Amino acid sequence: MAACVNVRIETATKALLDDLKVHPRETCADVIDRLARQAIDDEPLTPGEEADIAESLEDIRAGRFLSTAQAKRELGL
Repeated sequence: MAACVNVRIETATKALLDDLKVHPRETCADVIDRLARQAIDDEPLTPGEEADIAESLEDIRAGRFLSTAQAKRELGL
């Protein structure tokens, strides 16, 4: 059996954890473990993806973008 540690959390946080259970008998420890594992990115961005994101952010800062309404008009939607 794995070692355990007690953790104090706010009542509201406990309610959030309860809402995130995938089945009624799942423990808060299971929910926390699942969330922690999902938070780890096992596929980090490539240098090319990072460059694409930087370029996109620069486009946004420079005002080179369309609003949703503009894009819909241009696409005839």
